[in-house]
Amino acid sequence: MSTRRRRPKQQEEDDHPDERWMASYMDMVTVLMCMFIVLFAMSTVDAEKFAQLKESLATGFGAAETQTVDTAVGVVVPPDMVDDKETLEPEASLAALAAQEVEDLTELRDAIYAGLQEKGLEDSVRFEIDERGLTIRLVSSDMFFDPDMADLTAEAVQVLDTVGPALAPTTYEVSVEGHTAQVRQFADNALDWELSSARSVNVLRYLVSNGKVTQERVKAVGYGEARPLTPGKTPEELARNRRVDIVVLSGQREDVRSLLPAIAAEQADDPAS
Repeated sequence: MSTRRRRPKQQEEDDHPDERWMASYMDMVTVLMCMFIVLFAMSTVDAEKFAQLKESLATGFGAAETQTVDTAVGVVVPPDMVDDKETLEPEASLAALAAQEVEDLTELRDAIYAGLQEKGLEDSVRFEIDERGLTIRLVSSDMFFDPDMADLTAEAVQVLDTVGPALAPTTYEVSVEGHTAQVRQFADNALDWELSSARSVNVLRYLVSNGKVTQERVKAVGYGEARPLTPGKTPEELARNRRVDIVVLSGQREDVRSLLPAIAAEQADDPAS
């Protein structure tokens, strides 16, 4: 019986060194390459392309106008005005807006004055255009209200029958403001406020119910004796202080409204001012 010698089993797999270090090495090489590319790009500037980029950015942000990159038109805004919500307009544009507002208020004033002339009541109302808008001033409380009373007289109804229809088709907001005059040295201010408020409310109510002025556009205010027009040392001055003002409020911006008095003063055809 022959015996075969068993050969030793060869190692099937060869041993290999650990190659995980290569991944970190390649990452490092990639980062170095990117860094050198960026440094090279920063050190080499194409003057022509840089100028085009600068012009494009300036035009896009409204700082310049160019015909080579695009045709956008912008306005240079100072740095201290960047956070402002409203863009400043040229002075000429503000003046044009104010002039148009004065023209509209003047047309309204003339329409009311013409209607009062037909009734012979033009002397019972005074008009004033200021930074608030158009004030229609019922100059004598004795004509519009009985003494210490808030009920409208017949003359007051005739005036309001002219004022209300003229205000109704407009979009202006209206403030009806009542005023009284102090006669006694120790007057009861609460009574003055109540009387002035009651008179302004009655005027408002008539404008809404009979003049067809929408209630969303009108409000009533009572100032009592707090805002006199005159010192009130004579009966005539006291009569001017006892009044109801129907103020047609301008809807323009404050910087436009501030120009209204000067423009209105330039007009010569100001009836009953």
